[in-house]
Amino acid sequence: MLFEVDLNVVILLISFGFLAAFVDAVVGGGGLIALPALMFAGLNPAAAVATNKLAGTMGSLTSTISFYRSGQLEIRSVIKYFPLAFVGSLFGAWTVHLINPELLKPLMLLMLAAVAIYTIFKKDWGSVAAVKNLKFTHLVLFMLLLFSIGFYDGFLGPGTGSFLIFSFLLVGFDFLKAAGNAKFLNLASNFAGLLMFAYLGQIHYVYGLLMGIAQIAGAMVGSRVAIKKGSGFVRVLFIIVTITLLTKNAYDYIKNAVDI
Repeated sequence: MLFEVDLNVVILLISFGFLAAFVDAVVGGGGLIALPALMFAGLNPAAAVATNKLAGTMGSLTSTISFYRSGQLEIRSVIKYFPLAFVGSLFGAWTVHLINPELLKPLMLLMLAAVAIYTIFKKDWGSVAAVKNLKFTHLVLFMLLLFSIGFYDGFLGPGTGSFLIFSFLLVGFDFLKAAGNAKFLNLASNFAGLLMFAYLGQIHYVYGLLMGIAQIAGAMVGSRVAIKKGSGFVRVLFIIVTITLLTKNAYDYIKNAVDI
């Protein structure tokens, strides 16, 4: 029950939930903030990931609506990809119970490094929209990429927003529209993961709803700031968050390897 939750925990979840959703609404990476907060509140890693899906779904839905209303979400272009992220995430969330998700971390670190380096050195990339008409082969590869990112989000998660934005940049969207489109597919992967974790009984609903309410507010503010500031602001924050994700996860991976 809500009244049984410690006030300090409530403040922690609301504060970090708002901050996580603000960052996530712009460029993704909110899990970097939300997951440690949930674990600090007393949840084990599996329950923290599951509970974050509930809060993240609430935040993703809010920012998706904000981007759509502002015209920065190409709904007709991306709605056909929704099932790819959704089904991919379902498989990913289920696979967590079969395979240790740590096995994907080295690949995730390499991908984050590649995303950061490419974005830093290609300075004009994503400043102007130049959406490409994909040939059949490229379309299939793009769809496989989105399915794989959905799977990754259900299986592990950190960096999903960065990978989705990068995917839409590859096909010619500017940073702002790439962020809007990414939030729509991130909503799909979050919702699928939420359903699977609910089925498996791993969600702490009180903590998830508390953080989720804060994420609604954070997502509203974050998406409005992104829309107002434009692609240049999104690009800078994208690079900062991607490098932070890379550094944090590389540190955790090396530390765990040394401890073993």
